Amino acid sequence: MALAVGSVALDGAVILKALIGGDGQTETAIVRELRLPRALAAFAVGGLLALAGAVMQALLRNPLADPYILGISGGAAVGALGAMLAGVAALVTPAALVGALVSTVLVFALARTGAERAPWTTTRLLLTGVVVAAGWGALIALLLTLAPDAQVKGMLFWLIGDLGGATAAMPPLLTLAVALVVSFAFARDLNVLSRGEDIAAALGVSVGRTMLVLSALAALATAAAVTTAGSVGFVGLVVPHALRLLMGNDQRLLLPASTVAGGTLLLVADTLARTIAAPVQLPVGVITALVGVPVLLVLLTRVRS
Repeated sequence: MALAVGSVALDGAVILKALIGGDGQTETAIVRELRLPRALAAFAVGGLLALAGAVMQALLRNPLADPYILGISGGAAVGALGAMLAGVAALVTPAALVGALVSTVLVFALARTGAERAPWTTTRLLLTGVVVAAGWGALIALLLTLAPDAQVKGMLFWLIGDLGGATAAMPPLLTLAVALVVSFAFARDLNVLSRGEDIAAALGVSVGRTMLVLSALAALATAAAVTTAGSVGFVGLVVPHALRLLMGNDQRLLLPASTVAGGTLLLVADTLARTIAAPVQLPVGVITALVGVPVLLVLLTRVRS
């Protein structure tokens, strides 16, 4: 569907011919150079966000956690916007990754401050993450204020979430594959952690190492998604939460299912963003928000009931 619909409609035979051969034709250029890379990038970004959300919800044992809860997305956004403002396009991705990792390390470090140097707890991490995320939000506002008028609109589109500039699908796809393999290797540990850190430690799980590795993995996944499509909301929150209600909390099933469902959701949302107001293209973050808000409210109502 993503390859077929758009300002120029294409049927199945034309798409197949474009994928197999037919160099030099307009339809081939539309499929190979525009729609296919964007569709693959949309699937990769959705999968990365949903996987990061599933990991964070399992680590924090909070069904409403997502990649934004520890300020991961905010740190990545500050790094990427800083590189854009400096005019160094080649450093946008590394800067976003550094920002995401800095945010993760900062939250974990601040969550252990105090005279007692108490270990991390879910409540402490969540509260610290909210504060750090607010700080990143202030820095984002400062960068937008300092940016030239010609750059502000592009930055705002990027912050909302936009796949219009996604032309390289391989980096987020490779990141998604690595993140899924690594997180799946910790699926059993996450299942044990859901019963509490003390029980997990008693059963042989290295709680500190697991939390650090998976938090860094969530930061990497979020940074890859943010640099590809900007700050796309609700995918990392709604998808794993909904699937957990449908299929239970076994991470061996939930992690791959969240990856596929998140990728599919964002691919459909981006296709709608390209077509419902064509030739004007809407930011994909607008579509995910319009879908995510009512779905989340329904899910919360179901939980309360």
